[in-house]
Amino acid sequence: MADSKDMTRREAVKVAGAATLATVAAARQVQAGPLIRTAKAQTNAIQYGMVGTGSRGTYLLKHLKGIDNGRCVAVCDVSDDALTKAVQTIGGSPKKYKDWRELLADKDVEAVFVTTPLFLHYPVTKDALEAGKHVFCEKSMVFTPEEVHGLRKLAHDRPKQTLQVGLQRRYSAMYQAARQMVEKGVIGEVTYVQAQWHRNPGWKMKTDQPKMANWRLFREWSGGLVAELASHQIDVADWMMGMTPEAVMGMGSRDFMHDGRDILDNIQLIYKYPKGRRLVWTGIPGSSHWAGVGGQRTEMGEIICGTGGSIHITVGDDNNMPIGMWFKEPNPPKVEEAKKKKKEEWKAGATMVAAAGSRPLPILLDKDLLTGKESFLEKEMKYARLWLYQKGILVPEEPKNPVDTSLESFFNDCRTGKRPRADIEVGLADSIAVILSNIALDTGRTVQFSEIENMGKGEAKKA
Repeated sequence: MADSKDMTRREAVKVAGAATLATVAAARQVQAGPLIRTAKAQTNAIQYGMVGTGSRGTYLLKHLKGIDNGRCVAVCDVSDDALTKAVQTIGGSPKKYKDWRELLADKDVEAVFVTTPLFLHYPVTKDALEAGKHVFCEKSMVFTPEEVHGLRKLAHDRPKQTLQVGLQRRYSAMYQAARQMVEKGVIGEVTYVQAQWHRNPGWKMKTDQPKMANWRLFREWSGGLVAELASHQIDVADWMMGMTPEAVMGMGSRDFMHDGRDILDNIQLIYKYPKGRRLVWTGIPGSSHWAGVGGQRTEMGEIICGTGGSIHITVGDDNNMPIGMWFKEPNPPKVEEAKKKKKEEWKAGATMVAAAGSRPLPILLDKDLLTGKESFLEKEMKYARLWLYQKGILVPEEPKNPVDTSLESFFNDCRTGKRPRADIEVGLADSIAVILSNIALDTGRTVQFSEIENMGKGEAKKA
């Protein structure tokens, strides 16, 4: 006999409607975005240069190789090996430079990717903007408070130049669908976000290479785990709650990685947002387990908790695309009923409230939506997927890597002048959170976000 909890075809349709009512617009907006045919792209492609062709630069070049509306004409790095690898990765015959200022003087270069170590992000971005180039800068956009103020003024004075930060979750159809659910009230009012990026063990010191090759492990060049990992998820919390933090406190130490590094390896942070909201972020080196989405993914993810439900979501990697699911709140509070209760009904002492958990519901994208225009086979395939989602055998997966979407969007924005989803304000809010979080970890005090306005009013130091 079938389990009474099994989903019938009619129930599957109802779940699809409930779960996607608020997400259709976001999913379609991403997946039905500007498509540029290859023939057109070859004649209208943005010509770009890459400054910094280490691990991150080469990673982006692998993705850029498949992007039609951009063409690499120059690469820059201090390392001959890195330059050679970059050219082999992207193909063609881009010019090779050792000094970024020489690349910026190249009139063929319309846009610049800044994928250097963090401490060089602002100097290269500043020079690129002053040279009239569009800029894609990896996060964090800036390293110091002086650079926060400097970059804001630079961008304000150059409104026609595109400036995008590398926060790819903003370009994910799954994350945009989650944001639409929040906006439409599907999960009620978001009051808490729990995020983690746990690795086992994490970055290892390259002992056979110079110190600069390990730049992420040293404070003179790096913002540590907060800049390299937490920044992504702080941005998610800001986005989902529609606000930025008021204060941050935390505990951090170096407990496990004793190899000469001076960044922290064990971090817990709490962010206070307006109206009592909170973000809790953790980064540890001893376990990669993540409890979200039924343990189907590891390392990193976010749980977005609302008064009417919660979303589990993660961006994945090149081999595992973004996935998400949501849960209805089992017994959401009813304000009207609570007001009717008499004071004497409430008794002191421990009380256990039993509530059965809800089954996970899929966050559906276009490929799963029932439009009524499907063929018989297409409709049956959608019903089958819905049934598999309900059973937990499958989880809806985004069909396209958000990294690719973000790169395509950058080139499109360079041509059209449209403001990027991950624009300078998004990037600077994220950078400010990183700077203040590290101060909180180092000083052991609660740091107010308003403090940034009085920090670093002098001119940013030259690299």
